Amino acid sequence: MSAALVTVSAGRPLTYPLPSGVPQAEKKPMQTFRPYNLAHRGSNGELPEETAAAYMRAIEEGADFIETDIQATKDGVLVCMHDVTLDATTDVADRKEFAGRKTTYEVQWVNTTGWFVVDFTLKELKTLRAKQRFDFRDQQYNGKFPPITFEEFISIALDAKRAVGIYPEIKNPVFVNKHVKWSDGKKLEDRFVETLQKFGYKGQYLSEDWLRQPCFIQSFAPSSLVYISNQTDLPKVFLIDDVTIRTEDTNQTYNEITSDSYFNCIKDYVMAIGPWKDTIVPPADNYLEKATDLIAKAHALGMQVHPYTYRNENSFLHFDFHQDPYAEYDYWINKRGVDGLFTDFTGSLHRYQEWTSPSEKQILQKIASMVSSFKRG
Repeated sequence: MSAALVTVSAGRPLTYPLPSGVPQAEKKPMQTFRPYNLAHRGSNGELPEETAAAYMRAIEEGADFIETDIQATKDGVLVCMHDVTLDATTDVADRKEFAGRKTTYEVQWVNTTGWFVVDFTLKELKTLRAKQRFDFRDQQYNGKFPPITFEEFISIALDAKRAVGIYPEIKNPVFVNKHVKWSDGKKLEDRFVETLQKFGYKGQYLSEDWLRQPCFIQSFAPSSLVYISNQTDLPKVFLIDDVTIRTEDTNQTYNEITSDSYFNCIKDYVMAIGPWKDTIVPPADNYLEKATDLIAKAHALGMQVHPYTYRNENSFLHFDFHQDPYAEYDYWINKRGVDGLFTDFTGSLHRYQEWTSPSEKQILQKIASMVSSFKRG
């Protein structure tokens, strides 16, 4: 199937109102004194992933950031969808009108068969309904929510009554750019940055602009992060996959992209890495083995570490944690020293941190007490 040529047009009306009814000056600022609670595809342990409902629930439960994956439709609209195919998270397989859309494409050197996001217009995509990826999670919300656009995702964050960050991923850019062509010659990466700029996202990490509208840009494709480095100063995060997976754009191995020389190079473009947690502490027979030096190497170069993915279910918990997700959070925050955690269960992580972390006020009081003692001495 040939690539679609997309005409650049004005933005479509938003489903979710902008701006927030809460004046920016009255919004509670984001906490920056403890590891970030990163809502992985929303609160998708409870609700179908990457839907408005999942993101709204995550905000209610205390997420610092809501995370999403950005791809493009056949007509060039940026949408929130993790997989390049629609099979696992929508009802597309049950829709007779789309039976003929099932096809096979090569995705990262593997022939993949299914219904692909790039073969659907936004109008068609909006007729689908989301479903839970895992059959052991709550199924009652299947069929209730449509996919959402990148702009709708942003509006959910901006409409919150406190500062809620966004954490969008430039998803499978090699594949998307092969199948979707914009009439002005621009790429997924360009459209991605333009959308962020349209809604006022800018500024280096912890700058005044960034704190007003926090955002991390993430990707598994290092060339995409380098490409946008001249377009935006927003902080960028290099995602790292399993040790067996090569980078989709540069075809590099895990050992290559985690080497000292590569880290010394990539640190000029990114402020954090986002590795799969089993690459930091490899498991054997579902028990944790000796930790690698990945966190130490990143921290030594001034990069944060935001591992993925933390899930409450026993099938995802190593035996070391005795079926207790709070024990897992404790291990990664207090023993491994990570700077943020991608979790499917935002509420659990928020409760753990509220129970165990001192408040920002308590930290400032402790510092003031130490300074006072020093002066008296």
